[in-house]
Order: sequence, then C-alpha cells, then structure tokens
Amino acid sequence: MSTTTTLAGASRQSYAPAPADAHPPAPGISFAQLCRVELVKMFNTRSGFWLAASIVILSVLATAGVLVFAPDSAITYGSFATAIGMPMAIILPVIAILAVTSEYSQRTGLTTYTLVPSRSRVVAAKAVVTIGIGVVGMLVATAIGALGNLLGATVRDVDAVWRFSAYDLGLTVLANVIGVAMGFTLGVLLRNSPAAIVAYFVYSFVFPNVMGALAFYRESFHDVWPWVDLFYNQTFLYDNRPDAEGWAQLGVTAVIWLVLPLAFGLRRLMRAEVK
Repeated sequence: MSTTTTLAGASRQSYAPAPADAHPPAPGISFAQLCRVELVKMFNTRSGFWLAASIVILSVLATAGVLVFAPDSAITYGSFATAIGMPMAIILPVIAILAVTSEYSQRTGLTTYTLVPSRSRVVAAKAVVTIGIGVVGMLVATAIGALGNLLGATVRDVDAVWRFSAYDLGLTVLANVIGVAMGFTLGVLLRNSPAAIVAYFVYSFVFPNVMGALAFYRESFHDVWPWVDLFYNQTFLYDNRPDAEGWAQLGVTAVIWLVLPLAFGLRRLMRAEVK
C-alpha cells in the first residue's frame, strides 16, 4: 500500500506543470530588427524594387541628358546636380508615402500591428527607414552626377568645374529630406496611396503657383510668403544659402506644414481601427 502511494505521488510530481517563471519570456523585437523588417517590406515587391531602382535609372538618364544636350559652358557639377535633383524630388516622397499607406492599401496593417502592438514603434521605424533611404538615394545620385561631370569634362575636353561644396551638398540633401518628410506626413495623415500622392503633387506644383501669383498681385503678401510656404523655403536650399532669417522661415514653415499635420495624423492613426 505504501509502495503504491509512493509511486502515485512520484507520478503526480513528475507530471506537475512547471512554474510560470521557469521559462523566461521570449525577447521582444528590437527597434533595429523592426527597421530591417520595414526596409524589406518596402522593396520586396516588384513595384517597390523598381521604384527604388528608378533612383539610379533616372539619375543615369538625367546625367546622360546633360552630357548630350548641355553646351560646354554648362558642363559643371551644379548642372548635373540640378538635373538629378528634379526626378529625386518626385520619387523619394512617393517612396515615403507608400511606406505608410501600403499597410492599408495592401491590408497588411492587421498583421503588422498584431505582431507589434505598439503602433508608435512601427511608425517610428518607417520614418527612420524612409529618411535613411532619402539620404542614401541622394548620395548615390550625387555620386552619379560627379562621375558624369568627370566624364563630360573628358569627352568635351574642358576643365571639370565643381563649385559645389560639402555645405551645398548638405543643403541639397536637406531639401530632399524635407520632401521625403512631407510625403511621409501626407501618408500618415491620409493613409491612402492615391490621395496622398495627389496631395503631394498639389503641394509641389499647384500650391506654389497660387502662392506666387498671390505674392505678385498683392504686394502686402510678398513679405509674408516665405513665412507660410514650406515649398518656397525648400526649393531655396537648392541654389542659395539661407541666412539667419532664412533658417527661421524654414523652421516656422516646417512646423506649419510638417510638425502640426504629422502630430494630427499620428493621433488619428493611433486611434483608427485596423482592418
């Protein structure tokens, strides 16, 4: 009888459930891993791959256009940088828009926010990746432009003209980062790819003309214009070096067009139902 009781007790002890703290919880997803996942998600589709590849393709085409059609006096690094900057100002913001809106257009948001419930971490990772892509994309584009300048000087048998300092390069990169930030803000605010892309083109092509016409016909608005138009200050960085007032105007318009809309969009995104 005692032997049976002992065996039964040993059996119950051997099959008793382990304490809850016997197995440590699995480590969470680090922010670096989250950024890596978001980077892969941006380019693991055919459209995402070709959108990224278009950065290099259009940079090469723009460089070739300057080499073929520009006169000898225009074979300067500034000419190549300007030619490359135009397509980059369109492609990079579109990449930023799709980085946010793809979660909703492709209906992957439910999976993303289930695996990572903290939406703020997901949005922060998307922001870091898109800004990083914007900086790297511009550096690649400017490198292609530098090669084009050297090739043009060799082919045309002229001296290579640079007249483009590291400070000027930094201003150009900053101007494109502002465009990327605007695309990202519109993506967060609207969460719809077509609507955000159309809104960006309105911001880039329609609104500046309206503001310019208003400043032309109303002299009183001319002095106010730089304080309310972010695109005006963004494009100013391509060819000019802002003074203290110029930096102040850039900061004020960035708050109006980027900080406040992004804060409002993030508030809506955090509370929106994910389907």
